[in-house]
Amino acid sequence: MLIKTGDKVRVIAGKDKGKEGNVKQIFAAQNRVIVEGINMVKKHQKPSNANPNGGVIETEAAINASNVMLIDPSTNEPTRVGYKFVDGKKVRVAKKSGKTID
Repeated sequence: MLIKTGDKVRVIAGKDKGKEGNVKQIFAAQNRVIVEGINMVKKHQKPSNANPNGGVIETEAAINASNVMLIDPSTNEPTRVGYKFVDGKKVRVAKKSGKTID
């Protein structure tokens, strides 16, 4: 997967198209990511010790990784990602600007 935790991404498809956020969690086996503030769903919680009142809470749900695109830090625009070897290390490179991402 080309996207990592903490990357800034823009949603390119779906109900939240055009919104941006940071990746909170990655599920590589399912090719899905959780992005802050994107794909909010309401979840009904039973009362528990952590949440004594219970009720309806809003939380982020996972979306497919193909529906998000990495934001190039130098141009602040969405870009594709490639890999390049620099000093014997494999680093991610923004295709539009050619600059390393990490």
